[in-house]
Amino acid sequence: MSSTSHTLDPHSLELMQQYHSLLPVYTKMSEIIPEKLKGFFEEAGIIVAAVEHRVKAEDSLAGKLELKGGKYKDLFDITDILGIRVITFYIDDVDKVASVLERLFEIDWENSVDKRKAHDIDSFGYLSLHYICRIPESSYHDPEHPELNKIRFEVQMRTVLQHAWANMNHDTGYKSGVEIPKEYLRNLSRLAGMLELADEQFSRIRTELTDYRRRVRALVASGNLDEAPLDGDSYRSYLELKPFAKINTRIAAVNQAEIQEVSLLPYLAIFKAMGFKTLGDVANLIRDYADAAYQIACYQIGLTDLDIIASSLGPQDLCIAFIIKNGGGKAGVKYLFDTLNGESEGNAMIAEMLVEQTADMPFMNQ
Repeated sequence: MSSTSHTLDPHSLELMQQYHSLLPVYTKMSEIIPEKLKGFFEEAGIIVAAVEHRVKAEDSLAGKLELKGGKYKDLFDITDILGIRVITFYIDDVDKVASVLERLFEIDWENSVDKRKAHDIDSFGYLSLHYICRIPESSYHDPEHPELNKIRFEVQMRTVLQHAWANMNHDTGYKSGVEIPKEYLRNLSRLAGMLELADEQFSRIRTELTDYRRRVRALVASGNLDEAPLDGDSYRSYLELKPFAKINTRIAAVNQAEIQEVSLLPYLAIFKAMGFKTLGDVANLIRDYADAAYQIACYQIGLTDLDIIASSLGPQDLCIAFIIKNGGGKAGVKYLFDTLNGESEGNAMIAEMLVEQTADMPFMNQ
């Protein structure tokens, strides 16, 4: 359908002609702006679900001009021909996105609107933050298309749940002006409340997790390891201190070997299986079983010409010493290797050999 299906006055027809002449500029902007935004979001560390764009179709614009074309002096007064939508995962990221836009573009504050301030029970899917923007010449300029810096465009910012709700409303005809039965209206309103609560809780949980990780990092940095629960976040922070470096260096010196760094994250599951609750328990393992781990390592590599060892050898031998010393026996050592390397019959043989070899080592009689 084209503008010929609408009844337009001469002024509106002139605006349509202007639209056709500027359409290449709008199209170019629809390509440039989303890419610029994605780049700035990445630099700012903001992860968004999507950046969408659309240029208003000819028929849609003609319909708008048919209704209220007289209010626009020229095409530059129409601010929604180019529309950008930024969809975030969290409520608080909407304001971060807005901050990026404020640095990138000139914001028409008079025509921008924060629909998040709405308090109607059915307003959840419409709580977008809308900015009317213009690209300043200092940010981007194309001598062939100077109109690019005059054109205003709209950027909508909303969360994934708000976006999904708005789309569902559109599909069901809700908010379309057509009255629907009260039972369906009530159910839609209840669902809107649930989604709004979920949106708020996702952001709250993320904030609380961020605060928790900050506290854990502070505990690790200050050395209060007994107060730091043993979990993925705390263990990663602890590994940054290279707690196993000393025992690995000591073991490597047996053969003057180099140490090849490998991931020590798999040992988190081992430490938990050993009953450790805090980082202090891991620190105590290193303190109390370093000599035992060294004795095991000497037996393993002392008569070899091995000149490279993995950084996992120290923690592995610490765990072997702890398991055997505390009565875990063959089953405990087999579990260690099954967890680290996958289950196999060979692990049982290695476990049995280690239990036999360590039986007469000094640490077993201490």
